[in-house]
Amino acid sequence: MSAESEFDWITLEPDEEVLWSGQPHIYQLLPAVALSLVLIGLPFLLAGYLNRENTDYVVTSSGLYKKTGILSRDVQKIEFGNVQDISFSQGVIGKSVGYGNVNVSTAGGSGVEMQFQAVPDPKEVQEMINREIRRSRQSEEEKRGKADVLDEILGELREIRRAVEGGATAGTTAEASAGVDAGGSTAGDGEGSTAGDHGGSATDPDRTPVEGEDPDRTPVEGEDPDRTLLEDEDPDRTLIEGEDPDGAGSGDGEVDWAPMEEEDDDRRAE
Repeated sequence: MSAESEFDWITLEPDEEVLWSGQPHIYQLLPAVALSLVLIGLPFLLAGYLNRENTDYVVTSSGLYKKTGILSRDVQKIEFGNVQDISFSQGVIGKSVGYGNVNVSTAGGSGVEMQFQAVPDPKEVQEMINREIRRSRQSEEEKRGKADVLDEILGELREIRRAVEGGATAGTTAEASAGVDAGGSTAGDGEGSTAGDHGGSATDPDRTPVEGEDPDRTPVEGEDPDRTLLEDEDPDRTLIEGEDPDGAGSGDGEVDWAPMEEEDDDRRAE
């Protein structure tokens, strides 16, 4: 008979298997048998028998199960991870014939949470349950250890990914900055070329500067760069407002303009 059909009152997990099962020892009915000899024990004997036949204890690879109830059914389960303490006890008769109680306490519980009553060889059952509890906890620790290792690996991979993405972002920013600099240089070159073109259009590069003239002087706006300077005229002076930049000196050597009121008389050409 398979475990599923024998213990249809429990639902086993896919990786869970039954390690032990039992019922209250038949010798626990001895007191009821003794009372039945004087007729008043027959109801107790019948009740004890029905209670035994409808009580099952099961130990699986993941926890403890207990089923009780004659007309109804009560199923209790405690997982190994919740077991705080486990012990066994035997009375006089139980010690004599080899049965006793296995008591299970849970973390956070008060007193005994589950009891396997009158099971054969209670010490062996207790030791088996303790072995399974240790095995289960060791397995859980190994799983947690593997999970921690995986978490560390995932954390390192995330750091590597962030570093790679950060490097790519920095490279893109540097390229963009280089593009901006190149654009600025192009604009500057364009402006310089434009300015050079304007300057070239205003000054004849083949003109021979007169004596004393600064050849690198930039003509003022509206000034004829090709006009012939008068003798002893300062070629670097700045024309005043209203002065004719193209005015040629008169025949007697004087410039055809008059200095303003506040202008220095020395600026006049002689």
